[in-house]
Amino acid sequence: MRTLLDLTDASADACCTPLLREPLTSAEAEQLATTLKALADPTRLRLLSIVAASENAEACVCDLIEPLGLSQPTVSHHLKILTAAGFLTRSKRGTWAYFTLVPGALDRVSTLLVAS
Repeated sequence: MRTLLDLTDASADACCTPLLREPLTSAEAEQLATTLKALADPTRLRLLSIVAASENAEACVCDLIEPLGLSQPTVSHHLKILTAAGFLTRSKRGTWAYFTLVPGALDRVSTLLVAS
């Protein structure tokens, strides 16, 4: 009597094509998901755009409130998410916080997504 194991041909070629590069590790996937979640919001994309378009890619939180039509706490919340995701840095000057675009932050995201 033949069993299912007898019918399996272990010498057959693999049905899947081999990987051409290393896939994301679990930690890299978690980090990328956090990064993409930070970008997956229209307000945060606008904030990045405004900061990037500002002189020296830096803007005061006071200059970001009016263009968005949102309250200061809401804008600060979005800026905190972008800072935690590594897109912006924050520096305090007097009573105001200034945010600067991290050089290459957006390039790192595209590098992870593009096949090499």
